[in-house]
Amino acid sequence: MRELATRLGVNANTVAAAYRVLRERGVIETAGRRGSRVRPAPATTGRENIRVDVPEGVRDISSGNPDPALLPPLAPALAAAAAQGDREPVLYGDVAVDPELARDARAALDADGVPDGPVAVLSGALDGTERVLAAHLKPGDTVAVEDPGWGSVLDLVPALGLRTQPVGVDDEGPLVDDVRRALSGGARALIVTDRAQNPTGAAVSGTRARALRAVLSEHPETLLIEDDHGHGIVDLPLHPLAGTTRHWAFVRSVAKAYGPDLRLAVLTGDETTVDRVRGRQRLGPGWVSLLLQRAVVRLWRDGVPDTRAVAAEYGRRREALIGALAERGIAAYGRSGMNVWVPVPDETGAVARLLHAGWAVAPGARFRMSAPPGIRITVSTLRDDDLAPLADAVAAALGPAPARSYV
Repeated sequence: MRELATRLGVNANTVAAAYRVLRERGVIETAGRRGSRVRPAPATTGRENIRVDVPEGVRDISSGNPDPALLPPLAPALAAAAAQGDREPVLYGDVAVDPELARDARAALDADGVPDGPVAVLSGALDGTERVLAAHLKPGDTVAVEDPGWGSVLDLVPALGLRTQPVGVDDEGPLVDDVRRALSGGARALIVTDRAQNPTGAAVSGTRARALRAVLSEHPETLLIEDDHGHGIVDLPLHPLAGTTRHWAFVRSVAKAYGPDLRLAVLTGDETTVDRVRGRQRLGPGWVSLLLQRAVVRLWRDGVPDTRAVAAEYGRRREALIGALAERGIAAYGRSGMNVWVPVPDETGAVARLLHAGWAVAPGARFRMSAPPGIRITVSTLRDDDLAPLADAVAAALGPAPARSYV
């Protein structure tokens, strides 16, 4: 910085401020004494730009959206919540979390073995993740993230001025050795998707959870963030890691089971973390609409939709596609959720050939850093008579291949 300031004829503080702005905007990433590096693209550009334009007549199985037919009607729940609001209007200074929602959410978390902690309500899983990271980390800190993993998280971390450290994933969740290596190398936070991992469908098993807890116990100052967005659409049990470290957060959104327009997620964690998140929220939006909170409570209590039936249906479609691909010599993965991950030798070619055949799939580049190429297929709207034509198209696009790992 001093050399650059001398060359430009400006104050060194000006150069330092410029570096800080570049880092905060995700244009560069810093690595301590190893210097700063320009990112391939600004983090704010977004991996969502890596997508396929779907022409008319092409079937879109790339979106990651739930099946609209399996989402509940929202009008009755919203009307009931609005009627309650007419009797008890929400005013400035009222509670930020509806007491009934907090009570029902805490009971569900208790049933799943999530440690006790205060409850906050945020505008989705990504909102919760961002606020927790900002509450504890500073620009330049390293966050261990799943690879392949949720593209929005892979964008969010550098956009906050943080560095990403990829951690491999298999069917049972993050690889233990990769997590150990990342934490031993100085990563200050770890983000884990418990179930319905996007894009691979991985779900943390009991055996993997025990091994990960053992690693985390050796690094008790690690900030642990768990994402359970798959709650309500998966039929596998939860094996939480929460509570293993001093600071932790567990976030559970309703988007997949009840619809993405219900921008609501429940977050719990240690008292310090939740208090910091609530404090920062008060300085911004203040709270998540009590109307939405009460509507979610009504949906939960009415049992709409039948989440067990929804989970079973997504599982049936996912397993049917994986089986159809296996019959054609194509290895595919998807232990939970609504997505199937297919490793491919040539990602661009596979996406283009499938588009020509009438199927739009998601390029794996949206979800990976150093992991091998792949494509993501969303099964949520697939019907039985789609399976054979789709599997044939994938086989034609790839050719028979031996089973391979996606890590």
